Amino acid sequence: QVQLVESGGGLVQAGGSLKLSCAASGTFFTIYTMGWYRQAPGKQRELVAAIPSGGTANYADSIKGRFTVSRDNAKNTVYLQMNSLKPEDTAIYYCNGALQLRIGARDYWGQGTQVTVSS
Repeated sequence: QVQLVESGGGLVQAGGSLKLSCAASGTFFTIYTMGWYRQAPGKQRELVAAIPSGGTANYADSIKGRFTVSRDNAKNTVYLQMNSLKPEDTAIYYCNGALQLRIGARDYWGQGTQVTVSS
């Protein structure tokens, strides 16, 4: 059974930093794109950053220059380094991964981790 498990959320003051991690476990052949989404109260889930396997990352305009997405393919893990955090970054952050299984490619989500930025 494939799972994506996130860690690293929490409460931080504005201007602070947090680093999120998401590890994929289970049986699969490869991971294509991995990324991070977030959903603030009353808002739709939005893409924060995504990084394909061996490709160039893309970012939402709202976090460019402050957040950095990276991945360690050997560990099946994606990271999100968040610097200069703002109160408007407060949201539940979800990890997403496109994985190749024996039965085909499937999309998976983590359980979400809360990030709260106080002013």
